[in-house]
Amino acid sequence: MLIIFLGITVSGVAQNITPLKMGSNAPETDRVIVDTSDRNTTLSDVADNNGLIVIFSCNTCPWVAKWEDRYNEISSLANQNDVGMIALNSNERTRDRGEAMEDMRRRAQKQGYNFIYALDKDHIIADAFGATRTPEVFLFDENLELVYHGAIDDNAENGSEANSRHLEEAIVTIASGNDIQKRRTQIQGCTIKRTE
Repeated sequence: MLIIFLGITVSGVAQNITPLKMGSNAPETDRVIVDTSDRNTTLSDVADNNGLIVIFSCNTCPWVAKWEDRYNEISSLANQNDVGMIALNSNERTRDRGEAMEDMRRRAQKQGYNFIYALDKDHIIADAFGATRTPEVFLFDENLELVYHGAIDDNAENGSEANSRHLEEAIVTIASGNDIQKRRTQIQGCTIKRTE
């Protein structure tokens, strides 16, 4: 599946979405967002000593459902390596069709999420990141500079059969102080449902 970064069309309105460049600082890190436990948080709060993972996710995308069984494993690995993790729901246009906070709470509880799942109201953070898909991963290092952008791994259907576990490898690499070799990978996912 081809991912289109620029000029995506939403409800007939063209929007220019520019993805973060590698090495860019994480934007909107002090914007207050609300998670499924009704707590206020920020990306800065979630970041740990070795970095931060931001996954743009949602409740209704079949691609999220394919990769979702790996979320908790990734969160545990990130925690072991002092990397924070958060998932953001930016689907503002479909809030009343399965993407409302109450839907998010049910999803987090049903899946037993062991990480923060928060609402990106008006897709402000998604816009700042240039995110266009769910799931879409951004990994930042200890300086909150972008070091990896892409998919979780290369096998949506079955994580145990993945040839490359992109995100897991990147987490371990930055935690050990080394440079990531594969900084961008192909993203497969549903479009983020932005408002006009």
